[in-house]
Amino acid sequence: MDFLERFLRFDIEQIPLIAAVLIIAFTVHEFAHAYTAYKLGDTTAKDQGRLTLNPIQHLDPIGTLLIFIFGFGWARPVPVKRRNFKNPRLGGIIVSLMGPLSNFALAVIGTGILVLFSANFPPMLVEFLLWFNYFNVLLFVFNLLPLPPLDGYRILEDLVSPSVRAKMTQYEQYGSLVFLILVITPLGSYTIYPILNTVIPYFVSNLQNMFLSLL
Repeated sequence: MDFLERFLRFDIEQIPLIAAVLIIAFTVHEFAHAYTAYKLGDTTAKDQGRLTLNPIQHLDPIGTLLIFIFGFGWARPVPVKRRNFKNPRLGGIIVSLMGPLSNFALAVIGTGILVLFSANFPPMLVEFLLWFNYFNVLLFVFNLLPLPPLDGYRILEDLVSPSVRAKMTQYEQYGSLVFLILVITPLGSYTIYPILNTVIPYFVSNLQNMFLSLL
């Protein structure tokens, strides 16, 4: 067991709670992308069985495993065909935004329950809510980073001119490699981690203070 724990970012005892949190967070995130695309006129995700809250359709085994090792991970990207939108660029931005925003909404709901109603909750449920809020804020912030293949990068693609987008697409595979290097090597301690370690506590703290002000 000690050998296994050396490769994990979290304690073994925390894994079941974190796994439950990730199943909910990843599933809602990808469903939000699929549902928004469907409502805007693209049925690609629906046709491929992704317009569902069944987590089996959304979880990526490797992406889920890595979050336990490095603290970062991903689900299976929802397929989207922008050309099916009435306004492809605006539609693309909205679809990309809805994934992170769904996680932020979950964090707001979870924080409200934790602050307003958890006084008599069992310790395990309180711990679940703490992880629930943390990971949903993490997914909200993390996915808005402008690095491929994250949602923030997709938003940036739709904000720039078509010529710039074409160049971004040309070099995207290299950007994805840089992203992985930043996540899984010590370089992350000087790039991504300082951002997350500052922004995530800011959001968590302010959400808690917002609900505490209601008491």
